[in-house]
Amino acid sequence: MSNKAKFFIGTAVLAVSTGLTAAGPVIAQDAPIVQPGAPGEAVRQLSAEEAVQIAANRYSDDDVRFMQGMILHHYQAVQMAALVGDRTNTSDLVDIAGRIDASQADEIAFMQGWLRERGEDAPDPAGDPHAMHHGGHQTMSGMATPEQMAELAAARDMAFDALFLELMIAHHEGAVDMVQHLLNQRGSAYDPILFDFVNDVRGEQEAEIRRMNATLSGLSQDPRTGLAGGFRDAEEAISNLALLASLPKPTGFFDVENPAGKPPEIEADESDEDIERRFGDRAPFLSFSNTDIAFAGDLMAVGNYHGFNLYRIDADEPRLVSSVVCPGGQGDVSIVGDLLIMSVQDTRGRVDCGRQGVTEDVSEERFRGIRVFDISDPVAPRQVGQVQTCRGSHTHSVVSSDDELIIVYNSGTSSIRSEDELAGCVAGLPGDEETALFSIDVIEIPVADPSQSRLVDSPQVFADDESGRIAGLWAGGDHGEGTQSTRRTDQCHDITVFPALDLAAGACSGNGIILDISDPRAPRRIDAVVDQGFAYWHSATFNNAGTKVLFTDEWGGGGRPRCRAQDPSDWGANAIYDINDGQLEFAGYFKIPSAQTEEENCVAHNGSVVPVPGRDIFVQSWYQGGVSVIDFTDSANPYEIAFFDRGPIDEDRMISGGYWSSYWYDGRIYASEIARGLDVFALLPSAHLTANEIAAAALADQGEAFNPQQQFPVSWPDHPVVGLAYVDQLERMNAISAEAAEQLSAALDRAVQPVENGARDADLASELSGLADALPSAETGSPLASRTTALRAVIDGVASSLR
Repeated sequence: MSNKAKFFIGTAVLAVSTGLTAAGPVIAQDAPIVQPGAPGEAVRQLSAEEAVQIAANRYSDDDVRFMQGMILHHYQAVQMAALVGDRTNTSDLVDIAGRIDASQADEIAFMQGWLRERGEDAPDPAGDPHAMHHGGHQTMSGMATPEQMAELAAARDMAFDALFLELMIAHHEGAVDMVQHLLNQRGSAYDPILFDFVNDVRGEQEAEIRRMNATLSGLSQDPRTGLAGGFRDAEEAISNLALLASLPKPTGFFDVENPAGKPPEIEADESDEDIERRFGDRAPFLSFSNTDIAFAGDLMAVGNYHGFNLYRIDADEPRLVSSVVCPGGQGDVSIVGDLLIMSVQDTRGRVDCGRQGVTEDVSEERFRGIRVFDISDPVAPRQVGQVQTCRGSHTHSVVSSDDELIIVYNSGTSSIRSEDELAGCVAGLPGDEETALFSIDVIEIPVADPSQSRLVDSPQVFADDESGRIAGLWAGGDHGEGTQSTRRTDQCHDITVFPALDLAAGACSGNGIILDISDPRAPRRIDAVVDQGFAYWHSATFNNAGTKVLFTDEWGGGGRPRCRAQDPSDWGANAIYDINDGQLEFAGYFKIPSAQTEEENCVAHNGSVVPVPGRDIFVQSWYQGGVSVIDFTDSANPYEIAFFDRGPIDEDRMISGGYWSSYWYDGRIYASEIARGLDVFALLPSAHLTANEIAAAALADQGEAFNPQQQFPVSWPDHPVVGLAYVDQLERMNAISAEAAEQLSAALDRAVQPVENGARDADLASELSGLADALPSAETGSPLASRTTALRAVIDGVASSLR
């Protein structure tokens, strides 16, 4: 068709639309305009005016519903703002209420005018008190319920301030969600005036959210709130910990031109009146991010997306031994004897550890899976084995090992590679039995020849017990109104094994599960739970007795600010489950109480048990939320006993960073920091933890190695310090008198030196035995009974060594 013909047709259509051509008169058309009906219905002839009305529609039903709903949404904000005047005199809230009252009222008037100009119904909630209760508007995103509005109206002073901000932040976030929902609808916001309006609404609401979040955070008395930012000079807050060492990343493991991993900053033009810092939309790859940690003897391996670093930890400050460059992403590590196992998931990973990556869709040079290194000479580790997998390796778990064979569970969470690259890698759907989804991998590594390492099975541990359908657990989605949207269960992020009880706990995207691993090659699911507050089941840690599991929820994937003042305390948190007869029973939640900023990625992440006898204590990373130590001995009532935190890497833009893993090992806490490096801490005595308890933890026998996702029961020697820790606990419980505690402590103190020197003291042994006999009895199975029983056993052991 010629351009001239195209122009003629376009002009004819315009003439029908407007009744005019460039010359003026209407162009006549003899051919009929028809509209077919549904199958079996007659064809209907349309007039030119009707046809144009349909074709020239400049707004949609979605636009109308949005404007009608947003009027009511805005009006509730005006109602909430009207409560401020006689309930608080906090200047920040008065200012917020004034801005809301002015801006939302103006926008309501605009939306009503827009609707009326188009002949659409325009709600008038100010003139019609029933308008707020029509059409299910109370269920719109972020809207406060009538009960919440009544609670707000009844509140005063600080209680009002906190509730107002919590509800108003949620309200504004709901408005942003409504805008995004509208823009996601095909053909919506075609009207340029409407398009500009909804984007203005989104921008204003997001700006107000930031201001309100800062105000709400300011209500917190937690010293971690409001810390000044900086890469190397951020403000710090610390409680009941000592920072012993802080090491930057080694040379070769950071970009010297951009060590913090910031997106490019846009330089302001001299004539630019906008004085706020501006950044590019994209940040660098996580190419140099520190990840997980493993220990063996005095050797520590710190994983990194770029490879790993080996340190000697024979002093408070770790000493770098070697840096191993082998890019591939994730980089989680485990150590078994002279072998180091590393997870690799990125499509850029190469078989030869090359730094150039892989660009082809299918390539023999690509590596995604489990690497094995010989670290018998830690100065020069050698790659000696590889196992390619369909989804790479995000994490792995050493299930069992002896002199001949290591068995590993592999958790792949990345994209499924092409079958042309690795046979058997089928994407499939939930009903496809051949899919690489809905399974874990079992890998064998021969100790004498790791080059023969192989994948031996991919058990489908999420299958339905009755039907055998492989997608047998959580199908994805929310759990009802006001609940979290939880990922579909088609993978495990972490599987933590507890071989002493033949159990494993899996944090498996949409479910927490318990596995029977009595046959390590054939794990069998024995229980699975869902949690309506969890977005993504991330990691699992048993207590020392293997009677409970602490699961973490990585809401936001680790890259979002999820510890803000307005975020729910049971989302992005720890969930503690007791294990009874192999079944998981929910007990309680814990989330750090500090209010982090919009510029700090924060959510529950990796940690380990701190082996204080008689208690369940856990040290944990929260990304830029810092390091936290909690007591979860009472599963339903966990509480924080120590913490360390820094301000954001950058105060104006969120840069991914913070602590990936924090683990107790040999009397110290080692914490890998994604962007900054490595920190070492010691616990300090406090009202929550005595010097005796800390000293007893340092005496614990953790075994020859510590690997993430592998737990062995810790044991303690029959040493007087361990007895003193139990005495402190009984006294804290008011289970023994101050006089009895003083007698026990004095006798155990006198026993320290002879026990450590191997000396004998029959009189002291008899005194200790008598004190043990005088300990109170308690109900079997109670915390008091377990502690008194343990204390008697320690005293008996000490007395025996003195005789």
